[in-house]
Parts: sequence; C-alpha cells; structure tokens
Amino acid sequence: MSTDREPGDDAVVDAFAEHLRLERGRSEHTVRAYRREVRSLLTHLREVERIDLVELDLAALRSWLAERAGTGASPSTLARSAAAARTLTTWLAATGRIPHDVGGRLRAPKRGRHLPTVLSGDQAAELLDGLAPADDQPDAPDDPVRRAVLLRDAAVLELLYSSGVRVAELVALDRSGIDREQHTVRVLGKGDKERVVPVGIPALEAIDRWEQEGRPVLRDQAGRGPSRAGDALFLGVRGGRLGDRAVRTLVDRHAARAGLTRHITPHTLRHSAATHLVEGGADLRSVQDLLGHSSLATTQIYTHVSAERLRRTIDQAHPRA
Repeated sequence: MSTDREPGDDAVVDAFAEHLRLERGRSEHTVRAYRREVRSLLTHLREVERIDLVELDLAALRSWLAERAGTGASPSTLARSAAAARTLTTWLAATGRIPHDVGGRLRAPKRGRHLPTVLSGDQAAELLDGLAPADDQPDAPDDPVRRAVLLRDAAVLELLYSSGVRVAELVALDRSGIDREQHTVRVLGKGDKERVVPVGIPALEAIDRWEQEGRPVLRDQAGRGPSRAGDALFLGVRGGRLGDRAVRTLVDRHAARAGLTRHITPHTLRHSAATHLVEGGADLRSVQDLLGHSSLATTQIYTHVSAERLRRTIDQAHPRA
C-alpha cells in the first residue's frame, strides 16, 4: 500500500497530536503511538474505503481494524488501535470535522486466538454455482445492464475464491494483469509488493465471459465512454472502476441468495481459499506466497482453522468423541 499522504492528512494528525498533549495530557509515547494509528486509519480511508474523512462511519472503522488484524497485529495492538480511533472520532466530532462521533461503539476483537470464518466446500459451491446467467434460463435477465452485473459478480466471486486475493488487490486489477496462458493474475499487494497468483480455469472462464459480454455494457454507461473505464478489469454500473464497498455489497447479496446465514465478506473467501488449500495438502510456504503474507506465522492460522474444523467434525460424528 502506498505511504504517500494527502496534504490535509498531516494537518489533521498534527492538530490531533496537539489535542492529546495540551488538552488530554498524554505522554509523548502515547502521542507517537496514536499518531501512527491515525495515519494508518487515514490511509485506509483513502486507499481502501475511498472515502473522505467527513464520510467516516463505524463500518469503515471496523474495516480498518479487520485489516490491522489481517496483517497479524497482536490483541494489545488492536486494543490500542481501537482506543486511538475512539479518541480521534470524539475529537473530530467536537471540532466539527465530522457530523457526529461514530466511534463510540468500536471495540477491538476479543483477546485470544481468533479463528476466521471459513466456508465449507459445499457452501462455496452454493455461492458460486449457477451465478452467471445462461441464455437458456427462463429467469435470465432481459435488461443488458442487469445481465452485465451478474456476469461481473460471477467473475468477481470466482476470482476471490480461486486466487485468495484481497479486495483492494482485486479492484486495482487491470485487464493486462490477466495471463491466460499461464493461468495467473498479477496483483499489487501491501507495501506495493507485486506478486503473481495462480487462478483456476472456472475463474478465468468467468472473467472471459465478463470481458466479452458484460464489460462493454457497463463501460459505456451514463454516456461516459471507454475513457473513464481505462484498463480496469472490473467496472461499476456507472462505467468506472469497481470499488471496494461495491464488492463487499455484492458478496453479501449473493451470500444471502445462496442461503448463507453467517456474515460473508470478500475476506471470508480469502480465508476459505487458504483453508481449503491446507486441507487439500498444500504446504504452508506455497499458501504464504499465494496470499502475499510477509510472515509464515500469519499463514499458520489456517492450520489451526483446519484442526478446529476436524475437531468439530469428530465431536459431531464419532460415537465416543
């Protein structure tokens, strides 16, 4: 992720730091720690959520904490992050920078080992199968935009599950990043680190159908023409590059369609892909490379997930469990 900052970011961070020193009497150690947290949050809002500070809400704060947790942040670090965010939103509301304090209900994840939500193989199939419209289906949408959206959604979901890419990596993908001969995609991950990720044939087929039948329809929406779309692989309904929030919304919508009662996010598909690979015998180093983890310790959570799933299965099925 880029470390470049908008000019207004420094002013907000500096003013908040002065508030901590002069009005709250916080130590320099705390001020430095909170400055780092606020810079991280502001970067997340701009580069991941793609919203301005005035649009800050609880969902964006929780998304930031989830990202921090996904990088391997310790429970104590996450607790400090949440505390810094709550202090910040109180100050932002008091100084009129945001309409109201949105951080009061923000809580850090509970301490202790947290195992991510993972779909079973059957649940993943329920989510993915039959999503793309078929011409011979009686309920196939006649509206070309609705049809294009379904083709796009099918390609997005297939790619998320097949490759395990992060949602920010997915929406940043350009068409040139797809290598159909090698069955790979080239993504730019955290720290601006580029990696090449294998992709399955169903995902590539869904992408091909989207590009051929769906993308031209959305590209030309609202009379904006192809120049607004550029080389972006996935487009929104107005013809521009698809955003992170739109991906989260479509995942949630199709999870409900598939009858999945748990809250499913793009990161759930990433967790599921990694867990299913480990359960299928993939070595951790390969999974680490796939996910773009800087530390193998972060990848090792998926061995715990697999063991926990096996334990639950034994508890339910074994007569003397």
